[in-house]
Amino acid sequence: MTQAEKARAFHALHKKGAPLVLYNVWDAGSAKAVAEAGAKAIATGSWSVAAAQGYEDGHALPKDTLLAVAARITASTDLPVSIDFEGGYAKRPEFLAANIAGLISTGAVGLNFEDQVVGGEGLHSIEDQAHRIAAIRAVADETGIPLFINARTDVFLKSDPASHADHMKEATDRCDVYAEAGASGFFIPGLTDPDLIGRICAHTKLPVNAYMKDGAPSIAEMAKLGVARISHGPAPYREAMRSLTERAAKLYI
Repeated sequence: MTQAEKARAFHALHKKGAPLVLYNVWDAGSAKAVAEAGAKAIATGSWSVAAAQGYEDGHALPKDTLLAVAARITASTDLPVSIDFEGGYAKRPEFLAANIAGLISTGAVGLNFEDQVVGGEGLHSIEDQAHRIAAIRAVADETGIPLFINARTDVFLKSDPASHADHMKEATDRCDVYAEAGASGFFIPGLTDPDLIGRICAHTKLPVNAYMKDGAPSIAEMAKLGVARISHGPAPYREAMRSLTERAAKLYI
């Protein structure tokens, strides 16, 4: 398939009630392993990609290094590939646009794009983030690639779980504005309450991406709630490294 065809295929995998399950990878080797396991698509997690290269999360990994990793992943598999691009390595839309062009040139067909101020405090305003999403969509349209923009809100990650219900209006407002700006999906990491997840799924036509973590509903339960995509974040990397450490430790006892 061409890159554009892969992008369209990736969009089609997002179905409410039949979620695309992504076991997040961090390099070409892990991507090949997950592909061989039967995955329908490949997605990275920024924390894992950074850790695998010896960096902290949050744009500490140099952008050019991330793009090189992305290019190796897309070269290693015929599956659609989505890259966790954090905040895009830029605040202003004009600089963000250049970075997105670079990401598309790696062969990626999707990205996660978060609304927290990476390296700063709080979240970008709804208006500013909408301008940033619109800039991404404009670049994608210029290249002819129907890029899947997975618009992530950090409203829930940045708040106490006990107060998540109080943040629902802000979350759904952001969802609506991001959709209007050109988002393809809405990612709600940190939210584990089934009722609240279901309310967001019912609120929007965008495919909703939930996050698998301790306390979250099962995959089957998320499907019933209307979730269209499930991510595993850094858990696969942590599990792989834990296993490696345990196996290596047996050699040094």
